[in-house]
Amino acid sequence: MVVSKTTTTEGKGAAQTKLANSYYAILGLHPAASVVDIRRSYRDLSKRYHPDTTNLPPEQATKKFQQLNEAYATLSNPERRSLYDFKIGYSRYHVIQIPQTFSGAKQQSNKAYLDPTHRPLSAGEIFALFILGFTFVGCLILVLVIGWLRGELFIPTPVENIQPPQQQIITVLPQYQATGFII
Repeated sequence: MVVSKTTTTEGKGAAQTKLANSYYAILGLHPAASVVDIRRSYRDLSKRYHPDTTNLPPEQATKKFQQLNEAYATLSNPERRSLYDFKIGYSRYHVIQIPQTFSGAKQQSNKAYLDPTHRPLSAGEIFALFILGFTFVGCLILVLVIGWLRGELFIPTPVENIQPPQQQIITVLPQYQATGFII
């Protein structure tokens, strides 16, 4: 691939990066460019480098136009673009990477601390997990004991077994004494 020398600032910025010999550099774009930006850049550059409309020699114009078509065909297709991005080492997602100046052995030792899911737990974290687990188990035991001791209060008695109290009717009759007075 040949690097295009466009007069746009985007083309100069892309040419100065490590992606200087990429399809993005041919179109004068950054790898994070949107589909609309890719289409717009392709249209502008295809008008400029089309063999019928350019002032360049026909061989150079044809070669440049073929490079533009190849770049646009790859970058306009989402599947091809993701494969191409993987091939050139570009990721749309921000990933913490170890600088390349470290040695291989040092990279392995530092790599464990970049991803929190792959590092060992500290003593404080293990202690906190132990306390949380102990508290949870203690609460479960407490609930079971209280439920067992006081469970009879919360169990309703069936209505059929309850017998209504016997009503005793007491009638008080007046009593007469020998004097004739009612007591």
